[in-house]
Amino acid sequence: MAKILINDTTSQSARFRRMSDGQCQRIHWASLEVMERTGVRLYEQEAIDLVTGAGAHLSDGNLVRIPSGMVEKAFTTVPRRIVLCDRHGNPVMPIEGAGKTGAARSFFGPGSDCLNIIDHRTGERRKPVLQDVIEGITVADALGNIDFVMSLVLPVDVPQMVADRYQIEVMLNHTTKPIVYVTTEFSGCVDAVEMAEAVAGGADALRLNPFAACYINVTTGLRHNQEALQKLLYLAGKGLPALYIPVGLGGATAPVTVAGCQIIWTVGALVGLVISQLKREGAPYVMAGWGGSALDMRTTVQPYAEPDRRGIAQSMAHFYGLPLFSLGGCSDAKCLDGQATLEAGLTLMTAALNGGHIVHDLGYLESGLCYSLAQLVICDEILGWIEHSLQGIDVSDTALAVDLIHEIGPDGQYIDSKHTLKHFRDRWYPTLIDRQNYDNWQAQGATTLEERASARVKEILAKHKPEPLPAAAAEAVQAIVQRAEAAHG
Repeated sequence: MAKILINDTTSQSARFRRMSDGQCQRIHWASLEVMERTGVRLYEQEAIDLVTGAGAHLSDGNLVRIPSGMVEKAFTTVPRRIVLCDRHGNPVMPIEGAGKTGAARSFFGPGSDCLNIIDHRTGERRKPVLQDVIEGITVADALGNIDFVMSLVLPVDVPQMVADRYQIEVMLNHTTKPIVYVTTEFSGCVDAVEMAEAVAGGADALRLNPFAACYINVTTGLRHNQEALQKLLYLAGKGLPALYIPVGLGGATAPVTVAGCQIIWTVGALVGLVISQLKREGAPYVMAGWGGSALDMRTTVQPYAEPDRRGIAQSMAHFYGLPLFSLGGCSDAKCLDGQATLEAGLTLMTAALNGGHIVHDLGYLESGLCYSLAQLVICDEILGWIEHSLQGIDVSDTALAVDLIHEIGPDGQYIDSKHTLKHFRDRWYPTLIDRQNYDNWQAQGATTLEERASARVKEILAKHKPEPLPAAAAEAVQAIVQRAEAAHG
């Protein structure tokens, strides 16, 4: 959701900060205390060597206590702006504007690696295959409010040790939009970068115009697993964006209170920040823009759409002035019902209001275990609604139309005026939401939102043809996949 500034007679789009600077400062100070007093475990020797060489205290093998001064030093070198490009090198996602004003642009896309999918043709919940990834990326490529892509589902019909290579091959071949990728282990990250470099035209070209960024899952904010650290160090060394996401689950791996849980997330983010900047000053770094989540003590499920954590991590990221990876468009519902649409809408609206930068997981159901392309299409519709509801208002002379009101007067109408003809398209018109009267709705099949969304998916798949990779690049990418498969047997 871009900040709308048409001219000096318009206002910027609405924003909301859930926490004040004072509250953010308390969480920051508490996080620094945990880093220096409690410490964190690092399961990668290079990371240990970097932080201890810079002044951290090492004990018990891999427990490091990081002084606050190292954090402050990292803030002096980390970029406050990251620009993701499309496949052609055009800058299309400027991740910027984070700061105390809260003004920021938000960009939206699906999530990755769901274990199940709801088939838009049959409504059946089943295991996904590689064709589902192809179809999902094709749909995401066609949707105007979807800014970047992720792999959506984990296909079961390819070798699982190299499934991540198949996923990024599909993304590279079936969209020109920026890519956020996930790999199961470190070598997958190396292969993904090599594929992206083959498409970009070399390592320098990718670093200058990055169109792919790695999403790194970290065990917890206090325990940084080896593969996560290896990916972070590798990407930092190459000057490529890393989305470093250490988690904490309230009541399980973190305190159950929102603030206490957020400390675990913040500590993890600051540790990743320090390591990335020690590896290479100026390395692009993206922190987690969601946090404060908790286990549902009644069901032992980790809910995706809970309200308590909304805006907390975003407030921290804006307080720090750092790019953030956020979450929205998701639901804990098990099917495409009213709950699914309700939670998708609420989480997207709060993500936009809180200034989330890279907002992923659109189309997620079942607390991240199931994906729906129809739900992704619905999220695209919701985003159009949100964009128009939050954008600034034009109060220029043309928009105020005082002369027109005077000309038509109390007894006239505006349906055939030139002003109406010129400006009626400025209003938002839905493609899925139904606004017809009852008789016309019945005459056209009396369809539900789910039925219209499924039909839209089928229409896109029948008509939309993503721009293919050049043959040489496609062959180079495929060769890397085949090499990885051979290496893993």
